[in-house]
Amino acid sequence: MTKLADEAAQSTSALGPLVGLTREDIFGAVAVMLRETASDPQRLMKHGQAMGEDMIKIMTGKSELAPNPKDKRFQDPAWQYNPFMRAGMQYYLAVQKGAARWLEDLELDELEKDRARFISNIIIDGIAPTNTLVGNPAAQKMAITSGGLSLIKGLKNAYDDMVHNKGMVSQVDKKPFKLGENVATSKGSVVLRTDMMELIHYAPTTDEVYEIPQLTIPPQINKMYINDLSPEKSVVKYQLDNGIQTFVISWKNPSKDQGHWDMTDYVNSCREAMEAVSKITGSKKVNVSAGCSGGQTATMLASKLAADGDDLLGTLTLMVCVLHPKQNDIEAGSLISDNGLALARRRAAKKGIIKGDDLARGFAWLRPNDLIWNYVINNYLLGQDPPAFDVLFWNADATNLSAALMGDFLTIFETLAFTRKGEVEMVDHKIDLSKVTSDLFILGGVTDHITPWKATYRSTRLFGSKDITYVLSQSGHMQAILNPPGNPKAKYYIQSDAKKKLPETADEWLKGTEEMAGSWWPYWMEWVQARSGGKKAAPAKLGNKAYPPLDPAPGLYVMEPC
Repeated sequence: MTKLADEAAQSTSALGPLVGLTREDIFGAVAVMLRETASDPQRLMKHGQAMGEDMIKIMTGKSELAPNPKDKRFQDPAWQYNPFMRAGMQYYLAVQKGAARWLEDLELDELEKDRARFISNIIIDGIAPTNTLVGNPAAQKMAITSGGLSLIKGLKNAYDDMVHNKGMVSQVDKKPFKLGENVATSKGSVVLRTDMMELIHYAPTTDEVYEIPQLTIPPQINKMYINDLSPEKSVVKYQLDNGIQTFVISWKNPSKDQGHWDMTDYVNSCREAMEAVSKITGSKKVNVSAGCSGGQTATMLASKLAADGDDLLGTLTLMVCVLHPKQNDIEAGSLISDNGLALARRRAAKKGIIKGDDLARGFAWLRPNDLIWNYVINNYLLGQDPPAFDVLFWNADATNLSAALMGDFLTIFETLAFTRKGEVEMVDHKIDLSKVTSDLFILGGVTDHITPWKATYRSTRLFGSKDITYVLSQSGHMQAILNPPGNPKAKYYIQSDAKKKLPETADEWLKGTEEMAGSWWPYWMEWVQARSGGKKAAPAKLGNKAYPPLDPAPGLYVMEPC
């Protein structure tokens, strides 16, 4: 995997409170900065003078400004040895330094300062010299060595993005990938199709299977084949090869007419899928695994089942999922306001849906260096194709989000619904995770900035379960999950004393952990198998008379265009 692909894979989009971020919140942060700047001309003069002194040092060759060694934008030797390039870099660094000093000097409270920092960083990242041909030595060298062909290819890439990618710079070369052929290739069949979802039953690969099956609930904003990208990194194949009867839900991409689909509808669909899995396999229990927003949906399902006295749920695995959010958990969290959340709800209700590409565009501009400028340089200035990487192919295949579901996710965020026992009503019951007693396996990612691992750890304090396992994977968001055996760099952390009760805080837990080499998948699989009953002969056919096979995996809904 290239560095470009790796950085983007760590920044894959995910559903969270940022869907409630509005332009008014962003403009408001800018307005506060301008207001505070104008209120004290003397302070502005002081910083202007400091900036002028830096500029004089640069012009006279006396400046010692140098980039952070970790800043990959200025690693070309030309930035150090070419006096004109060096001066250009130092002018930029002087602006960066001056803006940071100016922000620290503004009389703002901590929340306002966080907002100001975030917005100013986006602006300053945008004016970096490396984002232009004149200010990018690597692009200039490429233009010379290619005889100008790199510039022609860059213009073609830009034109293709304008025409075929709605003006957004492409993060992935989609051409090598085709669903059902080299992506999502595990054998299986749709055994239940409703207006909202398909249920896929995957074909066993072992002579014997465990009695209790496992159902995966994917996020609503991405397609389900993240669980079956390629044979070497397929969670589906790994479960099948270890004797687990495997079922996965595939959500239909909602159109404007389905904008009324809410959390109740999605939980009812999950429950319908669980009941079908139970009838197909003959098991009175169904283990459930879910990630990100799918994890929130699975948790709501678990709460509803407990409230109804329904003991169909076996174990529950939650991957990179935050149930107890705090505003400072996420980047740009400080920009989210009550007024912004209300505005986002009203706009979504008017449109019926939030389009997947709009969500992806908004998310990209919150991490412009990783998700925009990297690709502007690679695709347009260097004239190279974006990486052909399956995780990015899946990430670019985003789906729409119904307005009603978005509203419910925002309500969960605003009310901290999962943390308040019996106080918040949703899905026709009062949410109370203390009534959920299923064995729990919870996964976090060390470098996950979307669902920070310490936020995922808080989930261990919410349930009534006596058996809770927490594992920390040495990766970012999706890479934390897609971490199969065979990666020599892989490692994960578990509690040294497995019998000991999990401590109250993530920091306390970390002190008592043990670093394990390799993938966490085998550890998880042993945990699942120990809670999947005995073994029996693998079924010869998929589905049953009530749920006959329809279309082959990965089904029809994943094929629908976004």
